[in-house]
Amino acid sequence: MKKLLVLFLVLTTSFSFAQDKEAKELLNKVSKKVKSYNNISIDFKYALHNEKENIRQETRGDVVIEGDKYRLNILGITRIFDGKTLYSISPDDEEVTISSNNTEDENSITPSKMLSFYEDGYTYKMDIMQNVQGRKIQYVKLTPIDSNSEIKNILLGIDAQTFHIYNLIETGKNSTKTTLTVNSFKTNEPLSKTLFTFDANKYKDHYINKLD
Repeated sequence: MKKLLVLFLVLTTSFSFAQDKEAKELLNKVSKKVKSYNNISIDFKYALHNEKENIRQETRGDVVIEGDKYRLNILGITRIFDGKTLYSISPDDEEVTISSNNTEDENSITPSKMLSFYEDGYTYKMDIMQNVQGRKIQYVKLTPIDSNSEIKNILLGIDAQTFHIYNLIETGKNSTKTTLTVNSFKTNEPLSKTLFTFDANKYKDHYINKLD
């Protein structure tokens, strides 16, 4: 029995290592593919569910990413990051919030990090593969190294053929599940030179809230 137990531990340890290595190779392919594009335009579905609190929220959004810059539209708010400053524009509130990027939580997954956040701060291993409308989606399970993180784990769904991210499922320690699903993924689109530029003249009637 003792020999069988030792053999089982050796096999499971070897399998775990093989999974980790396979997951790393897959994530490296995703990262390499993403970094080969000049820009990326994504339309996505965003869903937030918490059964305990009876919270269900679903919406759609879109984002254009070029290097560290991005322009994100979601929940009626436009967020423009020009590489140094973040502008959050709320037409309903007639307010513009201006802040430096370091005011955001370093652990948050911002649009500019959405396709590469997993490169630091997580352990990972291969998870299930699913067939989604004829596409093979391979999931990688990521667990934060920081035990104080509010994130329990993240499942990253990757198209096994294109190496594009299909979806991201984040489960919080408070049982909140956030799912981001990519509806369309376009690359190297012709972009306006002012796409990531905030034009203050367009918002003269808005309240400007500048954060330190």
